[in-house]
Amino acid sequence: MNFDYLYQPYASNRYCLFAANGMVATGSALASQAGLEMLKKGGNAIDAAIATAAALTVVEPTANGLGSDAFSLFYTNGKLHGMNASGYSPKNISLQAVKEKTADGKMPKYGWPTVMVPGAVKGWVELSRNYGKLPLADVLAPAIRYAENGYPLSPVLAHMWNRAITRYTQLFQDDQAYWEWFKTFTKDRKTVQPGDIVRLPNHAKTLRLIAETDGDAFYKGEIAEQFVRQSERDGGYFCMEDLSGYNVQWVDPISLNYRGYDVCEIPPNGQGIAALMALNILKEFQFNSRSEAYHHQIEAMKIAFADAQKYVTDPRYMQVDYHCFLDPAYGEQRAKDIHAYATVPEPLSLPKSGTVYLCTADGEGNMVSFIQSNYAGFGSGVVLEGYGVSLQNRGSDFSLDENDANCLAPHKKSYHTIIPGFLMKDGKPVGPFGVMGGYMQPQGHVQLMMNLIDFHLNPQMGLDAPRWQWTEKNKVILEPSFPKADASALERKGHQISLSSSSFSFGRGEMILRLDNGVLVGATESRTDANIACY
Repeated sequence: MNFDYLYQPYASNRYCLFAANGMVATGSALASQAGLEMLKKGGNAIDAAIATAAALTVVEPTANGLGSDAFSLFYTNGKLHGMNASGYSPKNISLQAVKEKTADGKMPKYGWPTVMVPGAVKGWVELSRNYGKLPLADVLAPAIRYAENGYPLSPVLAHMWNRAITRYTQLFQDDQAYWEWFKTFTKDRKTVQPGDIVRLPNHAKTLRLIAETDGDAFYKGEIAEQFVRQSERDGGYFCMEDLSGYNVQWVDPISLNYRGYDVCEIPPNGQGIAALMALNILKEFQFNSRSEAYHHQIEAMKIAFADAQKYVTDPRYMQVDYHCFLDPAYGEQRAKDIHAYATVPEPLSLPKSGTVYLCTADGEGNMVSFIQSNYAGFGSGVVLEGYGVSLQNRGSDFSLDENDANCLAPHKKSYHTIIPGFLMKDGKPVGPFGVMGGYMQPQGHVQLMMNLIDFHLNPQMGLDAPRWQWTEKNKVILEPSFPKADASALERKGHQISLSSSSFSFGRGEMILRLDNGVLVGATESRTDANIACY
C-alpha cells in the first residue's frame, strides 16, 4: 500500500471526550500519554503538564525545544495563578552592535542575535518545586525515554520537519554556526517520511542532567558553559550571568468579563492582552450568527493589534498602563471605529504613563493551561553542540527603531506571541484553552471564545469551526472550508480575501472544561496530530 498521509479528501468529524479522573490534551498523542502516565502514578495536573511539555520538546521539535520560552495559567488551591517563563536578551547586546551586522536595519530572523535566555526549563523546575507532587526525575522520565529509544514521525510533524529542512538548507548549509542543527535533526540532510523513527540521544542526555540537578546544569553548569562558549565563538552576546541570574516571574492573570465569563490571559509582555482588547470591543455588539460576526471580529482584531503593537512590550518599558485596554471605556471608544466597510486602523493616541500548547486536569480540581515555543519552527537554527538544545529566536521580534516601545535593549523581554488562556465564571474555573500559531493566537482565542459563548458551539466544534486570519492592512486569509457565501460577504465589505490551500497556518488548539458535576470535557482539533489522553 502507498499512502499519502496528508491527503484528506473527506471531511472527518470528532466529538468531545469525557473523563472523570484526569485528562491531557495536546498536539501529540505521545506527549499526551506522557502526561497521563503522571496522573496514573499519583501526580497532579501540574506534574502532567510538565511531563507533557518535556515530551513535546522531543516529539515536536519543529515548534519547541529545551531552548524555548513558556507561559502558564494554572488553577490550584482555589486560585488561578500565572507564570511568565519568557527570557530576556543578553546583557552585552546593544542596539548599535546589532545594527552594524544588518543590511536592512531590521532584526535578523535567525542566528545568535535572535536568541534570548531560554525560560521553559526554569519554568518546569519552579512549577514542580512549588506545585507538583512527583519528583522532577519521574516527571521527565517519559521524555527521556522517547528521546533515547526513538519515536515514529506523525504526518503533520513530518510535513513541518521537511519544511524546515528545505528552508535551513537554503539558508545555512555553508555556515558553521548551524551545522549542529543538521547533525541533530537530519540524516545526511535528507527529508523525512511519516513513520520514520527519530532518536535524539543528546536531548536525552540534557534531560537527565536537568533532572539530576533540578535545572542547575542548564543555567549554572555544563550546559550553560557550552551555551556561552558557542555564543562567543559564533558572534553571540551571552555571558554566564545571563543564565545564572534568570528566574521565572509569578504574575497575576489579567481578565475581561465577556458576557458573564471571565476570559483570562497572561499580562504583557505576552500578546494575550490583544485578545482581551478585541473582546472588549466586541462585547459592545450583539450577533445573531457567526456569519454576521465575521466582519466585526476582523475589524476589532485589527484595532487590537494596532494598539498592542504600538504599546505592548516588557512592562518595564511600556509607556502606558496596560490595564487601560481592559477598561470598558476602551471597548466603547474603539467600537465606534468599526464601520460597515473594512478599514486600516491607526493606533489609539494614549497618554504616556511552526509553538506547542497543552492543557491538563486532574480529579482534585487542578487545571493547567501551558504553552511553550521556539517561535519560528525549530527557532534560531542554533543547537548547542553535544546537548541537542535548539535555541529559540524570540529576539527576532525586537525592533531596531529606538522610537518603538519594543526596541531592542539589554536584559529586555520582547513582545511575545505565545499565550495560554483560561476561562472562569463567577470565580470558579471553567477550564484551560489555547490556540497555537504566532500572531494567529489572539485571533484564534477570540474566535474560539465567541464560538462557545456567543454561538453555543460545543468545545470540539468551537475548535474545528472554519477560521479567518488577518495578516496586514485589509488582507484576510480564509481556511479552505470557510463558507463561500460568507467569504463573498466579507469581500463586499472591502476585505481583501484569499483562500488558503491548507489549514496549517490557522492555529492548533485544545481545550478542557469541567462540568458542574466534576466531569471533564476535552476537545483537540483536526488541524494537527492532536490527541487526548484521559481516564
